[in-house]
Amino acid sequence: MNIVVTGASNGIGYHTCLSLVRAANHKVFALSRNKEKLIALSEEAVRRGSIGQVIPVVADLSDATSLEHAVMEISKQAKGLDVLINNAGKLLSKPFDALSIREWKEIYDVNVFGTVAITSQLLPFLKASGEPAHIVNISSMGGIQGAQKFPGLSAYTSGKAALIAISECLAEELKEYRIAVNCLALGSVATQMFSTAFPGLKAALPADAMGQYIADFALSGHQFYNGKVLQVSASTP
Repeated sequence: MNIVVTGASNGIGYHTCLSLVRAANHKVFALSRNKEKLIALSEEAVRRGSIGQVIPVVADLSDATSLEHAVMEISKQAKGLDVLINNAGKLLSKPFDALSIREWKEIYDVNVFGTVAITSQLLPFLKASGEPAHIVNISSMGGIQGAQKFPGLSAYTSGKAALIAISECLAEELKEYRIAVNCLALGSVATQMFSTAFPGLKAALPADAMGQYIADFALSGHQFYNGKVLQVSASTP
């Protein structure tokens, strides 16, 4: 399969890529702004004896030119895509009355508009897949209506809520193209982002375990779900 994973240089995205290539001959395009970390990811996959291949693609989802270049790089090596995992995210823990409009826009540029942009750019490739394709959007338990909310995360949480609604709408629009769209609302995972939001708190799951779960779901979840928001959480937060 040809697979794209955004936010691939750290944490959940990093381990999702490694899980995808470990035992199957998948071609995984790993997207991030950090070229050095992407190269390290690719080298780690080789070191582990992975069957598949991690292909580093430098991309800033909030920059239109950078995104165009990334899509061009992908197009050179893949005519169709089978899976898109929108994992990239940005978090700022700051009280609402201290957040500037610029900071709101920075969070939304990655968590909402960046996801919309990369999905839009890659839709022709997903439509060209020889099999039913799958878009997996990574949201948060905080984005679930009625779930517990936490101080300082209004920009991050509301963006993740928007991603949930976008996923549900997009699933309806893409049915005719045999492209399923699902959203995973993650609970606490041991990542740098979690530590920033909840300093001193122990997460319920390690990043490699969640990466494996997402990889498995991305490959087979669309056989059972479409337009669904699945809560993947063993804890609060």
